[in-house]
Formats: sequence, C-alpha cells, structure tokens
Amino acid sequence: MEDTKSFFHHNHPKGALKAVLSLLLVTLIVYISVGISNQIKTGRYIGQGVVSRNTITVSGTGEIYAKPDLAITSFTVKTEAKAVEEAIADNTEKMNAIVEAMKGAGIEDKDLKTTDFNIYPRYEYRADYSVEYWPKPEKRVLVGYEVSQSLEVKIRDMVKIGDIIQKAVDAGANQAGELQFTFDDPDGLKNQAREEAIKEAKEKAGLLAKQLGVKLTKITNFSEGGYYPTPMYYDSAMSAKEIGGSESIPQIETGENKITVNISITYEIN
Repeated sequence: MEDTKSFFHHNHPKGALKAVLSLLLVTLIVYISVGISNQIKTGRYIGQGVVSRNTITVSGTGEIYAKPDLAITSFTVKTEAKAVEEAIADNTEKMNAIVEAMKGAGIEDKDLKTTDFNIYPRYEYRADYSVEYWPKPEKRVLVGYEVSQSLEVKIRDMVKIGDIIQKAVDAGANQAGELQFTFDDPDGLKNQAREEAIKEAKEKAGLLAKQLGVKLTKITNFSEGGYYPTPMYYDSAMSAKEIGGSESIPQIETGENKITVNISITYEIN
C-alpha cells in the first residue's frame, strides 16, 4: 500500500495522464477493428438470399361489344321577365311540369336531378336623352332578368328516349341536351372482357412454353389495364322550336359500345 502511494507520489501527473490516454486509444482501435470485421462478414451474405428465377411474360386483350342500357340527357328551361320574381315563377312552373311529365313517362325520382339554376340580369344600351348635345351617348339600362334551370334525366327504357324528349319539350323545355349512352353496370361487362383477356394470355403462354421446351410452374405477377366503356354521344342538342316543329317523335339509335381490358401475366418456368 505504501509502495502504491509512493508510485503515484513520485511519478509526474503528466505520466499518469499519458498512460490513461494510451489505454483509451488501444481500446478504441480494438473496437473499430471488431466493427469492421463484422461489417465484412455481413457483406458476404448480402444478395445470397435472392434466388434468380426464369420467367416469361405474356399479354392478353379482351373486347366485349354490348348495347347501352342507360341514356343520360338534360332539359333546360329559360324564362325572361322584367321582374326577377316573375321570371323565377314562370321558370319554376315549367320545370315542375317537366318533372311531372318525366315521372308520368316512368322515370323514377332517383333518376331526376337539378344540375343548374342561374339568374342573369338583362341589359340594353340606349341613347341617353338626358344630355342636350349630339350624338347622344349610350348608357346601360336594366330591362329584365333571365332565369335558366337544367334537369338531368337518366332513361333506362331505351325505346322511350324519343318519346321522353318530346314530352319534356311539350312541357316547356327550351332545349334538349346531348345524349350520353352508357351502361348501368359496367363491371359485369368488364369481367367478361377480363375472362377473354386471360384466356388469350394463357393460350399464348402454353404455346410459347411448348416452343421453348419449358414448363410453366406458377404465376408470379399479374397486372391489368384497359378502360371502362367510353360513353357514346348522340348529338341531340336542339331547341324546342326544332323538336316541336317535327311531325313525329325523334327516333334514337343507341348502337353498341366496346369494353376493352388488357392484362399481363408472368409465369415462372423450369
């Protein structure tokens, strides 16, 4: 004990500090060396778990043609009057008559929707006779109001399209909008198109595997593209005067829509 005290007493403090720092440096070097060694060992295994697979990818397209079972159009009522209240009342009366006519034709409440209601002031430019000089300047004068209201109608009985348009005009519609032909349930048709696309892709894969002399084992990837049926439009936009002047109810032909689905399948082979 006495010798230990003598050691720290007789040795210079700088020597003790130097010994401590040397010990810390050696410890740090050992720690870094072990860490680097572990990283190298770990690096040897990176990517060793990834198994390379041989695959082939094929595509298929399915197309379905079908007659639309839903028509969407709109009817507009425009009224004018000096007083805004009068223009609104006239417009409301005519639109209510159109709604009743649609219901009378078998259209359900869920298939009727107001899509637009606007009030516009109407102005005219007239000579200002309040001034004495010539030529008289023009001033803008409020002469009345225009009220516009539109009703969207979904027609599910396709043979009634022309009759419904005629009834709406007779009830007071100033304009019949563009007709859109689409499907009430496009997913069902899309499923049919997908089945056709998958069938085509499988046939391609089987033929390709035979030609390459390999066997198909399992599907490793599947993707689908394509689009929903693009609505067809019938340019039915016309004024009430044009429709009302016809001698018979307009005949509307719906034609057919095309539904397309594109798919891609990746097979593992051996």
